[in-house]
Amino acid sequence: MAADGNITKDILYDAVAPDDFESMLELDRYGARSTAFDKIISATHDHFWDPLDPKYIDFSEPWDMENEALLPDDQVMSLGIPYVLEHLEKTGQKAKFINEMALWQFSSILHGEQGALNLSASLCHVLKDQGAQEYAANQTREEARHVTAFAKYIKARWGRPRPCGAMLQQLLVEIIAAPEVYKKIIGMQMLVEGLAMGAFATGFKYNRDPLARKLFQLVMTDEAFHHKFGKIWADRTIPRMTQEERDIVEDWAAHCFQALLFNLGNPQQQAQVYRDFGLDPDRVLVEFREIVQNDEARRERLKTQSNIFRVLIKTLLNAGLITGRTKAFYGTYVDMDELKGEGDKMVGDDIAEEGIKYLQEINFKDRSAKPVSIAAE
Repeated sequence: MAADGNITKDILYDAVAPDDFESMLELDRYGARSTAFDKIISATHDHFWDPLDPKYIDFSEPWDMENEALLPDDQVMSLGIPYVLEHLEKTGQKAKFINEMALWQFSSILHGEQGALNLSASLCHVLKDQGAQEYAANQTREEARHVTAFAKYIKARWGRPRPCGAMLQQLLVEIIAAPEVYKKIIGMQMLVEGLAMGAFATGFKYNRDPLARKLFQLVMTDEAFHHKFGKIWADRTIPRMTQEERDIVEDWAAHCFQALLFNLGNPQQQAQVYRDFGLDPDRVLVEFREIVQNDEARRERLKTQSNIFRVLIKTLLNAGLITGRTKAFYGTYVDMDELKGEGDKMVGDDIAEEGIKYLQEINFKDRSAKPVSIAAE
């Protein structure tokens, strides 16, 4: 391990200090560009989309937010609490409550995308290899359109997002500020991006709003490639680590997982939502814990292929970031042996592939009819 805490086993991920611009001007560096990321970079053209252009996605499509629930009841965990469900049905606020919980989810996604934008931009300052740097620049641009798209969706449906959850904010700040590249790649490219793929696949499957489903699919066409950057790092780095280094990165992955789990799965984070609907958040928390303690019910819920945390654990398992040291920790949430037997294919891959076909039809159908202008307008 380097003195600065970096664990670099492959020159592709060699890094310098954020303020060391002089190293970027080294002459030999310009002739040593890797080709490992070329396919991902070139594929950018296949999945280009513009959230400001209604031919890709039209944010003016309506939805009755007062009376039409965006999600089915079984996708809102707190509706499994009798106290919550009975109160909402009695007051006729169930649909509105579900949509407020959906706002919490969309807000968390928006904040996560902003974190991904800042982090990928920070990688441009430290990655020394030109290919890795160009990939990071591409991702920065794609994350920027995700921020725009989710902000526009939230504005169209609710007007304003909810604040970032305390645990998620702390984790994002920690990842972005970390000087160690492995922390950035594991924390963002694998954990937060893995969480995103699970969340988007779940949203695409269960959200009743056609606009939300289209948004999830378009974003997944990008995220599927972002995920591959972290997978390349894992394949090239993890097998060459010492046991001490492996323990360090494995513990960091577990730390990030736990923070994300707490942010999305703990009703304390949504206390104000419960108050707004006349519910006692302390009572909700007590009854929520009783549900969580029912391991059988929790495992059954996590068996769903598109479950957010199941996808996240599978990402870590496939990358070699779960060993005998931490298997029991993740085994609290899923059957690890069953997960291992599923292979490498991720639940969002098919959705992303269909989205790319949709984008190719839009992006390439008029290419032969007229020249494409590259001048700024």
